[in-house]
Amino acid sequence: IAVCKMVNCGLVTSKNEPVTLKSIEVNLQAQGHVATVSSTLQYVNEEQGPVEALFVFPMPAEAALCHFSAKIADQEVVAEVQEKEKARELYDDSLSSGEQAFLLEESEESVDVFRLSVGCLPPGQSAAVTFVYVTELSVQADHSLRFCLPVVLNPRYSPPGASDGIVSEITPGSAQIPYSLSLTAHLSSPNPIAKVESKCPLKPVEFLNADHTQAKVSLCAGHKFDRDVELFLYYQNTHQPTAIVEAGVPTAQPGSLMGDSVVMLSLYPEFPEAVTSMVSSCGEFVFVMDRSGSMSCEMHNGLNAEERIKSARNTLLLLLKSLPMGCYFNIYGFGSHYESFFPKSVEYSQETMDQVVQRVKQMQADMGGTEILQPLKHIYSQPCIPNHPRQVFIFTDGEVGNTKDVLQLVRSNADSHRCFSFGIGEGASTALITGMAQEGSGHAQFITGADRMQSKVMQSLRYALQPAVTDIAEVWSVPEGMSVTLLSPPVKVLFNGQRALIYAQLKGKVRDFKMLFITALLVGWILIFFLSFSPAMMAMPHMLRCSGGGSLMAMPKMKFRSRMPCMAPMASMLQMAPDLNLDADPLLQLISLQEASGCWKMESTLAQVFGKTIEEVTKQMPAEVEPGIWATVLALIWLHGFKMDAHDEWQFLAIKAVSWIRSRKVANLSECVLAANAVLQCQVKEEALGF
Repeated sequence: IAVCKMVNCGLVTSKNEPVTLKSIEVNLQAQGHVATVSSTLQYVNEEQGPVEALFVFPMPAEAALCHFSAKIADQEVVAEVQEKEKARELYDDSLSSGEQAFLLEESEESVDVFRLSVGCLPPGQSAAVTFVYVTELSVQADHSLRFCLPVVLNPRYSPPGASDGIVSEITPGSAQIPYSLSLTAHLSSPNPIAKVESKCPLKPVEFLNADHTQAKVSLCAGHKFDRDVELFLYYQNTHQPTAIVEAGVPTAQPGSLMGDSVVMLSLYPEFPEAVTSMVSSCGEFVFVMDRSGSMSCEMHNGLNAEERIKSARNTLLLLLKSLPMGCYFNIYGFGSHYESFFPKSVEYSQETMDQVVQRVKQMQADMGGTEILQPLKHIYSQPCIPNHPRQVFIFTDGEVGNTKDVLQLVRSNADSHRCFSFGIGEGASTALITGMAQEGSGHAQFITGADRMQSKVMQSLRYALQPAVTDIAEVWSVPEGMSVTLLSPPVKVLFNGQRALIYAQLKGKVRDFKMLFITALLVGWILIFFLSFSPAMMAMPHMLRCSGGGSLMAMPKMKFRSRMPCMAPMASMLQMAPDLNLDADPLLQLISLQEASGCWKMESTLAQVFGKTIEEVTKQMPAEVEPGIWATVLALIWLHGFKMDAHDEWQFLAIKAVSWIRSRKVANLSECVLAANAVLQCQVKEEALGF
């Protein structure tokens, strides 16, 4: 097993000793679905002599760095773009001449780590480092937008022959944090701002105008940066398409990218129920589980924190229980080596399910390092199963040192699969987790702290199983003398509840105009969006980034990413089986008791979920009703009567149960519903159940 070298994150010496950090000031400008983040970190050299300092910092993988500067004493240096090798030569020459010099480079291993060599820092002198980046905010299961300021970037395992691991904690991780953090967020959106939430204490939201489209919020004074700072932004009318326009830079050459205006169109569709209820039962599901030693760490630093491997193991069991009959599946575990449960994917059935459940429960973090590349190569080498689109679900704490190689592999196989990635625990690499989902046209989830695992899992599974809008055509109607050039790849597919951002350059004189955007569904449903806006309506910063592999020393370019999946997925219904040990959560116990067919058996464990004895629920069963019908109606009534707040987690499960009941052609179904309501003391109407 290769040994990682631990490098502190922040300003460190050439001996990997941290330079004293005094304060962090962060200013967030969130505009719609995009945020501009400006961070300034203040350091002081408290050593007796000068130190040669290196600044290492984490940044979201999907972010675009647009400014970097460093100030030592009264001297300020602003980074400029140069070719990589030339930049290194200039830096070395400056140091040799006794001049101050700074060199910013993207890590060779991962795009969410940057290194800045700041040269010699005299004793007693302070250094201020400022960097600004633009990033897209991720959409959460409750439709909020998430911004995260990471406190740590975990140590990375490097495969044999690779360079050392990159970074450890940005702070010692103790309660005695010797510096302060201030964060202020200014929010603006075409839609009114509903609220802002955080696990960290916030000052009350201050609305800056009458229609609540602009607001300000800050962390409470005295906040200690001992955990990730997460902000969740809630807008009204979340599924309404919006457009934000930025006028061109007046000093830039007319007709150039910076000189022209640009527009960002945000689409976050909500399909009609008639579309989302469409079902099928096909697909190949490959689950890839990180079993490296770091997965034995706890999910967070709070009380009652579970080990990462346990949380990931329970997640995998829930996903396995949710697969449709007739699909195909396989399970891989990886560390320094990898193993698969089956030589190739097998058909999902009660028999194959029984074969893997106990093995999954026994999974431990006992496979050494983290080498995800080889199991992925093996998966992609397997021939695809006709009429069963491949869906790969990857669970990892994101601690790998060859992120770029992994992303390149996923990208090269994007036409044959979709990739859904799960970052487990605090500090999972955004470059790896988000990158795999982007390159694999899937969806990324970060499971941290006390997050409810099941809702996030089911959100990703819904993306894998639902229908999509395809055959999309874009038509832009602009005034005479204007033209539109797309800056992002064409949108090929739109999924229910999954955002798409479209970026375009507006050439010519920008005036008020209308834009027509048309999407057509395979089943004939048509969406038409009419949007009217003016360039004075909103301002959106250009998203700049250095070209790949360069230091902040390569020509800048616009960086826009499309997250649109490239293959039409399927829709399906979910089923569960009765062998999960899910502690005392009644909902999860109920899910674990569902049969593969979609029904429940009338047994004492089911009665316990309802808070009843088996005698109490059976003595009120209507005459001439099968026990399985009675048990399944009771389960559906209980879900609708007591667990509507978790509807997103069990909606497909209920669809499957209703389908099973329909297939039984029950004559006295209305009587069953009335009796079940009486037993459970509910008032759920029959039409609400979908019979």
